[in-house]
Amino acid sequence: QVQLVESGGGLVQPGGSLRLSCAASGRTFSDAVMGWFRQSPGKDREFVAGISWNGGNTYYADSVSGRFTISRDNAKNTEYLQMNSLKPEDTAVYYCAAGYGYNAYDAHTYDYWGQGTQVTVSS
Repeated sequence: QVQLVESGGGLVQPGGSLRLSCAASGRTFSDAVMGWFRQSPGKDREFVAGISWNGGNTYYADSVSGRFTISRDNAKNTEYLQMNSLKPEDTAVYYCAAGYGYNAYDAHTYDYWGQGTQVTVSS
């Protein structure tokens, strides 16, 4: 059974940092594109960041570029999202994903999804 399990979410003050992890099991994703999406109440799920199979290419939404960093460790079958300078508008459920499509920005690229982890940015 393939699973993606996120961890590292929580409550943080504005300007703070969090590091999300996504551990995959059931198959290796070393040849897959991996990404992070988020969804807040009343809004559609939106792309946050993506990374190519070997980490050579990374992609970011304009709203997080320069503050968030995506990375992966294929030996551990895990991807990460380092989030700095967090803002209240970053509050959402964050989902990791893995897949074999060609457009890292597009949710249809991804075949496997985690269950999500809540990130709340509030003072």
